[in-house]
Amino acid sequence: MAEKKIKLPETEEGAVIFNVPFPEDLSQLKKMAPIIIKHHYEIDYIHSYGQDSPFFAGLANGKLLGTKCSKCGYTYGTPRLDCMECGGECDWIELPKEGYIHTFTICYYGSEEFLKETPFILILVEWPGVDTLFLSRLVGVDPKEASLDWVGMKVRAQFKRLSKFKPTDVYFVPAGKKNK
Repeated sequence: MAEKKIKLPETEEGAVIFNVPFPEDLSQLKKMAPIIIKHHYEIDYIHSYGQDSPFFAGLANGKLLGTKCSKCGYTYGTPRLDCMECGGECDWIELPKEGYIHTFTICYYGSEEFLKETPFILILVEWPGVDTLFLSRLVGVDPKEASLDWVGMKVRAQFKRLSKFKPTDVYFVPAGKKNK
């Protein structure tokens, strides 16, 4: 019985390569140059913020939220629902919009989010009565003029008008007097 050849339909989508070099002598395959193709890839990613959803809802509404342990009173600038000190449950609280720079760094390389803005300034914000710090960006000052005088500088939270539900929806600007 003759073998019937079955062909699948061919399209020109994706990578179409013709005349790929291939050696006659298979012992030469180890010396073959790699085949490099460019292929467009796209995906819609569905992400849930789960227990952190109130934090992002707060940012979209111009509020900065942290949490406070209902058992020991430990207060978090970066929210969590379970206390790392005693294991108690934490409740949501609104943080002040003004705080102070605890420390900073100038970033000369960044992720895609900040690539167009390099160099940029990251700060750790502190608030009186809050036990942990909050990582954010400082804008409105020139990174080339960085100074240790910035430590203790009063800063104020500002929020993007159009929320993207990202941590970058909040940033800080200088707000005045230095913390003594």
